[in-house]
Amino acid sequence: MIDTHYFVLGRVEIPVIGYVQPFAWLAWVSLSEKNFNRAPELWHMPGREKEPPYFGWLSSALPYDPSTLNLKVNLHTRSVGERPLIELEPTEHPLAVEQREGISLAKVQQITERLIHGKFPSSGSQVTPANRGG
Repeated sequence: MIDTHYFVLGRVEIPVIGYVQPFAWLAWVSLSEKNFNRAPELWHMPGREKEPPYFGWLSSALPYDPSTLNLKVNLHTRSVGERPLIELEPTEHPLAVEQREGISLAKVQQITERLIHGKFPSSGSQVTPANRGG
């Protein structure tokens, strides 16, 4: 029997200390079939951001050690036209800590430079300007 998996693309937003706009990764989240089927029902519906978050598993290997694969998350539906927000479970994983506590602009620059110069292994994920819906 073939297992079926259901994925939604969302944004992991990390506050940048001293700045309004967050740093953001686009990443895939694996959802249950029920939650995956619910998302398109609300896709164009105003007020969809009032939907309770969906439990899921982070399914993108972002450049962190240890791996970000299969971290527990809540996927929050946002206003029409905005990608869902990925909220990591509050653990001691470096990505979860950064999402809670923020990162410096210097760290954002370091990540960006490493991505531009190919210093991270390919993760299948993207960094996006945080002021765009993605």
